[in-house]
Amino acid sequence: MNPAALSTSPNLDWDGPGAPALAGRGFEAKALVWAMVFPVKRHRISPTVPGVFLMFLSMAIGSAAYNTANNILFITLSLLLACLLLSGLLSWFNLNGVCWRLVPQGPWRAGHEAMVTVEVQNRKRWLPTYSLWFELSTQPTRVAADAKPAEEMKIRDVLAAIERLVTRGKIQLSERVEPGGAARLDWLMQPRQRGENLVVLDAVGSLFPFGFLKKSIGVALKQTVLVWPAQVSYQWTGAAAANSGSQGQRTARIGRGDDLLALRNYASGDSHRLIHWKASARLGHLMIRQFAAESHDGYVLRLDSPEAVWARAEQFELLCSFAATMAEDLFAGGRLRGISVNGGALLEIRRLRDLEALLDELAKVQVVGDVAFARTGEASRGEVPLGRSPGQDTPPTKNRNKNVITFAPEGARGVAAYVDGKQIASA
Repeated sequence: MNPAALSTSPNLDWDGPGAPALAGRGFEAKALVWAMVFPVKRHRISPTVPGVFLMFLSMAIGSAAYNTANNILFITLSLLLACLLLSGLLSWFNLNGVCWRLVPQGPWRAGHEAMVTVEVQNRKRWLPTYSLWFELSTQPTRVAADAKPAEEMKIRDVLAAIERLVTRGKIQLSERVEPGGAARLDWLMQPRQRGENLVVLDAVGSLFPFGFLKKSIGVALKQTVLVWPAQVSYQWTGAAAANSGSQGQRTARIGRGDDLLALRNYASGDSHRLIHWKASARLGHLMIRQFAAESHDGYVLRLDSPEAVWARAEQFELLCSFAATMAEDLFAGGRLRGISVNGGALLEIRRLRDLEALLDELAKVQVVGDVAFARTGEASRGEVPLGRSPGQDTPPTKNRNKNVITFAPEGARGVAAYVDGKQIASA
């Protein structure tokens, strides 16, 4: 594979013995010998099961050769020791000049398969690279707390909770990487929990050429990704027709509103009033403006997460998944206006990237303390000023969005959605 075909994102730095940051160092025989005697930190050479068997066989043959003074046994012992030495030396050369980096492929969603790509480059001039393996893991950066107070949770309980959420994997480089070449390895896994997750490349190793010795490098290369809430099934119990305010909301559908949605080529019969003259002059042909449609039946999601209400961690996770699934369904039907989290400003949803920003927000939301939540204001009024933050002046009631979907616990495990005090859905 051509190295130019690999990802060129500046945020993903190369790591490894052949990384560009180490490319300027010249060759020194003294440094080479010293590295073999005292390996670099996190570089490790350990015998495999065949290697241990070969060592015991060498000791047995050596004892027999010493007791019998048989030259053939001494030659056999020399060959076995040479195999061990050559195995370690070639393993060292196999990893020398190789670099790698992590490229998480998004978007990530809890319970769905996600992909992590390991890009490998062989920067050696003469020698190819064979049979590398990569150990990877992923885990949430934050473990959801249960109903017990933090002081009652023991350290081993926290470590056990983290370990349960860790996903580990190992991928093999089965093909040969030529000098100056590159390769890509994909690891499929399923994130278990929404939120910020850490993808770690723990170690890179080589069993080349004979498999007697295992040469490994502890890497600890990390990348952070956001995992969206899982999709859940819910029941839509029905609701009255949505109230429409005096002002319509723009949606991603084509219509006759005032908000520019996109440009398209001129077609016969189009009104000359819709021609975008600047774009037409720049592109050399007529372009027509398409405006977003006005929607009077959309909804706004209001998600409040005070600690006194959402004390159960599992129920709060269901709330986030429920809100994310409902937001996607409303967006698909063109009935989603936006979302407000903990009394914050309204995040308006017009295009697909706005929906992705909404899911990012739901991936990061956490339970807030009662004092911090009280400062946001309007915690239970059910009205969201469009485009206003809580500290700004409140517009007249007629300009407020009345079609607000709020959420509340239902029993010990369920979550219900309400509009104007009437339940419309439950999960």
